[in-house]
Amino acid sequence: MVQISATEFSRAVEIGRPPNVAKLFPHSQALIVSGKVIDRAMMAKGNAMTIAANGRNSFIIRGALAAAQRANSGLIIEIAKSEGGANAYCAVNYWNMARQVDAACNELGITIPVAIHADHYGIKNDQDIEAAKIEIPSMFEAGITSIAIDASHLPDAKNLLANIALSPCIPEWASLETEVGEIKGKEGLSTVEEALFLIQGLNANDIFPDWIALNNGTTHGIEASGQGIQVELTAEIHESLAKYKISGAQHGTSGNSSDRLRAITSKTRTTKANVATALQMISWGLEVNDFGNAQLDDQGNFIKVTGQGVTEEMWQEIVAYADKQGWKGGNYKKLNLPFENKLLSQAREIRERMCKQVEDFVYTLLTDVFNARDTAPLGIEAILQADSYDLGHKVDRIEDPAQWTVEKIIERGATIDSDKGPEGDFDD
Repeated sequence: MVQISATEFSRAVEIGRPPNVAKLFPHSQALIVSGKVIDRAMMAKGNAMTIAANGRNSFIIRGALAAAQRANSGLIIEIAKSEGGANAYCAVNYWNMARQVDAACNELGITIPVAIHADHYGIKNDQDIEAAKIEIPSMFEAGITSIAIDASHLPDAKNLLANIALSPCIPEWASLETEVGEIKGKEGLSTVEEALFLIQGLNANDIFPDWIALNNGTTHGIEASGQGIQVELTAEIHESLAKYKISGAQHGTSGNSSDRLRAITSKTRTTKANVATALQMISWGLEVNDFGNAQLDDQGNFIKVTGQGVTEEMWQEIVAYADKQGWKGGNYKKLNLPFENKLLSQAREIRERMCKQVEDFVYTLLTDVFNARDTAPLGIEAILQADSYDLGHKVDRIEDPAQWTVEKIIERGATIDSDKGPEGDFDD
């Protein structure tokens, strides 16, 4: 294992934090980095992926950081546009997430590299593209170090063109995730043809994503049944993209067994695994199974574990509020915003046990499922070797730009035979 000395860590903090982070937190000892650092660390170990923990509340952020520190693993903290964008249902958002992570890292003595990822920055029409040209720079000014442009809701050609149009808004040093196939379970599964079209077109335009997300059989939120991740399909698509050196980003991780997640780690090129709903439920103290799904009683209600998560009185208040709003199941996610301050006002021992339960769950994922233990030093080593916060691209341009003009992209896109699946809201 790579050993990092205190002197080397200090040097990594000095040179490894991107300009926006250094400007925001000039006296910080938190190693907030581009997601490229995290991806390279997982690649260096091999057959390893880390958690991209959706920080729907501050307890998740603190618990995930503590878990990664214990596991000596690189980490990603993220929030999606629906969760933390301009119309968010969480108190944690694109513009305060880096500040929360930085403060927690300094308070808790966190010494592993952490990326701040804007997940599922959704683009559904031309108006979204124009708004994004203003909003994305504001997010990087607030400390974001990685972004997922998600135009998967659009036809293939428009997806590619949206990614190209927004590329100038993203700093060269930042990590980039792109997506093909909207995440919606067994319907509209991604294909090799679609993935190649997107990545080849980006490559021809000098855009080199670090990750690609697929619809490989999962859904967001609570997954009570279904096949889940289709490992063979994922491996096939990743292999077809091998020369472009792009890693996989696994969405919809909640709802998949540990065995299936181990398979996606060992048999594909995935280095990033999003976990959201499970962490929210665990922080509240709900009973979950190995799949990360909250369990229901005979009446279809969530099961609150006595002595875990929030107080019993607080849980009763949460349930009463949800009932008044008519919220059930996955819609409990909307409780994050109205209850963040109420949860922060609980006694210290309650807040600490909320964080601890998240920590233990994430630690098990990192060490026993994702094979991410001891990847933190590999990320720091990558910074020191590059002598920079910018690790550059993993591949150079391969494709001929003349074959990927706007006109030819539209023409090529029209020939792709793909099933986009049912219409609906699949944002997170």
